[in-house]
Amino acid sequence: MDKRVQFDFELEFTNGGGLQGQEFRLDIDGENITDQELAKYIVEDMRLLMVGEVRIFNKKIINEKHKRKAFDENSGK
Repeated sequence: MDKRVQFDFELEFTNGGGLQGQEFRLDIDGENITDQELAKYIVEDMRLLMVGEVRIFNKKIINEKHKRKAFDENSGK
């Protein structure tokens, strides 16, 4: 069964401003994911720079088919 995580987040930029997300969903491998891993995925997947603190709220694991295709390192797709 495919697992996804649904959560809310807030992050602050070190040069001012911030970003929020509600009921954001990400595909995960396994049964659980830490808040620190989620913060890293948000920053990397959205290619954000100059990110300070990231806060995760209302995290829950849901059974839902993955939306993103697996990346094939050999083909680059």
